[in-house]
Amino acid sequence: MAETNPVAPSGPAACTHRVTLGVCAGISIYKACDLVRRLQDRRCEVKVVMTAHAARMVAPVTFQALSGHPVITDLFEGSGEPSIAHIELARWEELFLVAPATANILGKLARGIADDFLTTHYLANRGAPVLLVPAMNGSMWRHPAVQENLRILEGRGHVVLQPAKGSLACGDVDEGRLPEPAAVANEAVAILEREGGLQGVKVLVTAGPTREPVDPVRFLSNRSSGKMGYAVAREALQRGAKVTLVSGPTGLEPPSGADFVPVVTAAQMAEAVRARFRECQVLVMCAAVADYRAAQSLASKRKKGKGAWQLDLEPTEDILEGLVPLKGKGQFVCGFAAETEDLKQNALAKLKRKGLDLVAANDVSREGVGFESDRNALSLFWPDGSEERIPEASKTDCARALWDAIQEALNGR
Repeated sequence: MAETNPVAPSGPAACTHRVTLGVCAGISIYKACDLVRRLQDRRCEVKVVMTAHAARMVAPVTFQALSGHPVITDLFEGSGEPSIAHIELARWEELFLVAPATANILGKLARGIADDFLTTHYLANRGAPVLLVPAMNGSMWRHPAVQENLRILEGRGHVVLQPAKGSLACGDVDEGRLPEPAAVANEAVAILEREGGLQGVKVLVTAGPTREPVDPVRFLSNRSSGKMGYAVAREALQRGAKVTLVSGPTGLEPPSGADFVPVVTAAQMAEAVRARFRECQVLVMCAAVADYRAAQSLASKRKKGKGAWQLDLEPTEDILEGLVPLKGKGQFVCGFAAETEDLKQNALAKLKRKGLDLVAANDVSREGVGFESDRNALSLFWPDGSEERIPEASKTDCARALWDAIQEALNGR
């Protein structure tokens, strides 16, 4: 069924949200025209910023007529003096949306290059959420440089709406299509409505693996990349929470705005979490803490020529189980369970044994999800025995769905 188009709001007084729409030069730019209307249908006031190349593809007067506001294309006023409009716009907006976001603009935003109004305005951002909607050729989308830039931008807490798969302007059938304007508008409004949902809530998140030394050059660890935990921390920040992230060693950039506490061993993570647990309202224990450590770590490197090496292992501290006696009234604790078999049975046992409010379990034996992947799939288990499933999606989307569930539980209290 085709989506109906309600009458757009008659003016700013009828709008509930303020959106800056950045438009870049891609063949899908025509969808940005429809996107303005879709946002207005959802009671958003829209101001448009265009790159110089975008203005060569669609005349700015088109977006001016649709939005009811002058369109900004240049950083400089007629006098030749730099304009401060990028600062004023940053004070006005509640969401900064870029669609289509080209490979060029993603690179500039990731690296902090400010050579036009759109990129300069981005650096003037005052905490408004950022939604990026990439659109490009499939090969460009998968290029390591583009993917690295996306990881940087997501690390700052920005939401990246994945491109759709279909017919592209080049004739390929591939990833890279700009999602339909209605879907983009829905995502924009969802972000605006989530914004502030955890305002002022103190959240403690753990992420990544721990490393247990065997000698000065070797350690015991696991395959956790930390991506899920970092996504959980970013999403909490996006919703207004005060986030502390305790992380084992990863190659990830800490989310901007989080109180970042780096640790290495399970003992260090346990100490860091215990020291901060009483002050937090929500704990999400996403880290893959090593279960065992060497009973004795050598002071110098063991040489290979010494023959067979038998290690004596001892269990590390169970961090979550140790927190049960410290849990105060109203605190919400979510644990993660990475399983390879009997997922539901093991997750429910962990939930009960550790006195948790929620367990998010994932099957790490599945290819392409879980450890060392950008995607995940979760099963949420509650103390009343109920189960919710978060189907396979990006870890950012999984984190979003997880927080939706946690917020609903918190509001239900």
